[in-house]
Amino acid sequence: MVIVIIPGCSDRLDIEDTTFSLLVGFDLDQENELIEYSTSPVFSKNAEKKTLELQVKAKTNRQSREKNDSYTDGVFQGRSIQVVLLSKRFLQQKNWFQLTDVWFRDPRNAFTPRIIAFDGPLAEIIDLNPKDQPILPLLLREMIDTKDARSETVNTNLQELHEQLSETGETPFIAEVRVKDKQIAMTGVTLLDHTGNFADSLNIQESVLLRILQNSTRKTVSLTIPIPGETKVGPFHTNKLSLNAENIKVKIKTSYLRDNFQFDMHISMRIGLSELMFPYDVRSHGKELENKISVQIQKQLESLIKKIQGDKIDPIGLGFHARAHEYSHFKKVEDHWGETLAKADIHVSVNTIIGAMGRVK
Repeated sequence: MVIVIIPGCSDRLDIEDTTFSLLVGFDLDQENELIEYSTSPVFSKNAEKKTLELQVKAKTNRQSREKNDSYTDGVFQGRSIQVVLLSKRFLQQKNWFQLTDVWFRDPRNAFTPRIIAFDGPLAEIIDLNPKDQPILPLLLREMIDTKDARSETVNTNLQELHEQLSETGETPFIAEVRVKDKQIAMTGVTLLDHTGNFADSLNIQESVLLRILQNSTRKTVSLTIPIPGETKVGPFHTNKLSLNAENIKVKIKTSYLRDNFQFDMHISMRIGLSELMFPYDVRSHGKELENKISVQIQKQLESLIKKIQGDKIDPIGLGFHARAHEYSHFKKVEDHWGETLAKADIHVSVNTIIGAMGRVK
């Protein structure tokens, strides 16, 4: 019993001697020096402020931890990190992912913190501290989880980001937030290239469309589209239609013709009308409305694909299909797959079926 119990207590760390950093953020100052931010809860009934925000300059991630310890009454614990926040400026630097080496090398660190991009200097969001909301790490964590369930963003953790960077068949994607009018808003998805550098941003609607192309939608997704032939009246967008889509199925046919990859994507979905901003007899002209909806969704998907090809990236994961069906051709271009996909022929067809139009006739 002594042999079993004593080793288990040798590295004991009391909670009062620990600093639980729930958020870690990385940014660069005007001189391109690394700045690390951290947010930790304060467990004291006498403290007016419930969190402790720290900002230190360091050469490496490990060095920043040592500097953080000098400002706190406890020892920094990497296993407690819930969110890793990265500024856009930081994501534009080469080899930034090397700073995460200490988290993978030290087994006491967790691989599950959510990776989030922030459009702006991190000081804007770290110092915000809204009194009517939960503390920042918990707020961001819940925003990621709920919006990911609605397919309006992605929930990419540290381990998944590492896998995406190592994978030649797709390029990475992480959630994105901004501060608007002193309020924190989840704005969609940040797309990265094969080296992890910032490539582009997607808004909420584009993020939903990306999840459809990835065939990774969860539950029901919502879209708002314009309907041709209907006009806007006054300040109100009365040519719009909102829908909930479910049972989304994506079939992809992959081929290699004339020294070029070709992808034919067929997408089918069952939709329910959730908002109709113009008078329309759905019972009598339902098929006509289905065709109009299919055309508009197809146009938006094609626009997103064109945007992705222009960025020379592949967040859709079409490289997986190319490797599975045209392995010999894919192996020749896997090291520069983004550039190859930019030249590929990608065709999309959409078929929608109206399954419900609500309780209003």
